[in-house]
Amino acid sequence: MKFGYIATIALVALVAIVGFAAADRLPNATPENQVFSIDTVIDATGAVDDKSTMSWVIAGPGAIPTGILKAGQTISDVTYKDAILTNGGKLAENKNFDFSSKNQESGLYNIESQKVLTYASTEGAHLVGEEEYTLSVAGNYDTGEDNIRCVFSTNNGGILPAFCNIVSAKSSLVNVNSAQVSTKGQIRAVADSADVPAGLNYQIAVTPDANSGSGFAEGTVKTVFAGSIMEARDGGDSNYDGTEAPYGATWNKTSATNSWKDNTEVTGGIKTMQKAFAYQSGFRV
Repeated sequence: MKFGYIATIALVALVAIVGFAAADRLPNATPENQVFSIDTVIDATGAVDDKSTMSWVIAGPGAIPTGILKAGQTISDVTYKDAILTNGGKLAENKNFDFSSKNQESGLYNIESQKVLTYASTEGAHLVGEEEYTLSVAGNYDTGEDNIRCVFSTNNGGILPAFCNIVSAKSSLVNVNSAQVSTKGQIRAVADSADVPAGLNYQIAVTPDANSGSGFAEGTVKTVFAGSIMEARDGGDSNYDGTEAPYGATWNKTSATNSWKDNTEVTGGIKTMQKAFAYQSGFRV
């Protein structure tokens, strides 16, 4: 007996912090840049094992620090993972992965990936898969004059405070017998000025395989979206007690914490499942 579990879900998370209060400040690109793309097209009946991984760490100014960040330093740590495994059945997959280490503007990204797959089981075969994006950005305090492009955006002596933020988006496919799955992910981790925010976007949609005739996707789909935020303030006379250096320790004290986690799991006959996660953190979002 077939049954239907209908799930239509959307989540949008936005961290928008304007002015000199708190937000991510991205490192800038190194003088040498890398740009590459990987395109995958699979149309096969039988076992398939397809994996992609990437790890990227960039800091500025100077080299990647081994200890506590110094004044003015920032670091971005990015990971991307995608894996599909079947022990039989029919799989059609089209996947595109693009990477650029260049400085990015708002609305543009260092990593962009899109995937559409359709799977149909034969002789008891099934599909499992996992996709994950993680963005971690941290920085010590710095002066606003050297980081904000627009001269009207900052007063002389403005300070950009310290921060330590990490966000992630993950989806899992477990024992899928029939489905069409589409995903899209984006990460921005490098920019040449502090008025370009950090960003991570992820979307997943699961619908029935049009050729199955059942009207339902069959299997288990899980998503986890999470974030952990720590922010300081820009200091000022109200934070200065006369015993500490006015440019230093006062901008390294935690003024805000924020954490969230969103879990979804759908099992059975899936008519529709959609999840979307959007994150930005910067002085201009």
